Amino acid sequence: MRRHLARGTVGHPYSALNLRLALAVFGLVSMAALTVVLIWLGYPGFAIATGAIAAVAAVNAVVVQRRRVQRRRREHGVKHSLFE
Repeated sequence: MRRHLARGTVGHPYSALNLRLALAVFGLVSMAALTVVLIWLGYPGFAIATGAIAAVAAVNAVVVQRRRVQRRRREHGVKHSLFE
């Protein structure tokens, strides 16, 4: 039995972009801070791992922001809550 997988579009996003951006920024800030603390404490292996997670969060934030801009251009100024 084949299942129909829902795919999001600019007009009807599959995920809540504002919430996703907030979570990506939170992950970026927290992992960057943890990276600095781990370097200061002398744990370079863990610092590299948390730095990599921070980099992924930064890329995710950029991608989500680009999608939000596309949505804003398409919908011409419609305001969205955090969960839309």
